Amino acid sequence: MSKSDGFKVTRRDDDKVTIVYPQGFLDAHTAPEFESELQKAIESGRVQIVVNCKDLDYISSAGLGVFMGCIEQVRELGGDIKISNLLPKVYHVFELLGFHQLYDLIGTEEEAAGKFAN
Repeated sequence: MSKSDGFKVTRRDDDKVTIVYPQGFLDAHTAPEFESELQKAIESGRVQIVVNCKDLDYISSAGLGVFMGCIEQVRELGGDIKISNLLPKVYHVFELLGFHQLYDLIGTEEEAAGKFAN
């Protein structure tokens, strides 16, 4: 099994918040699948998005690019993307590239979803 075979993404709509679960390796090969899932949510008017990264083992610059490509569109529509449950090695990549200044990186999915209630 190659790294790109080890990726999947699922989505759950919970009231007004959509939770997206990327699993495995998010890289140039798997980024389109992740982007497609985010776009489906956005196109259906779901712009309060939590990305729960509890099972995300790796993210490349291509994976980070998906976040950058979607955040502007989501914010223009009055929503946001919150990122939760980052593993330390993945959090480090987000922090290294300054993503902690652009996104809310939150400990748990529940806390992240709760931020939309305010």
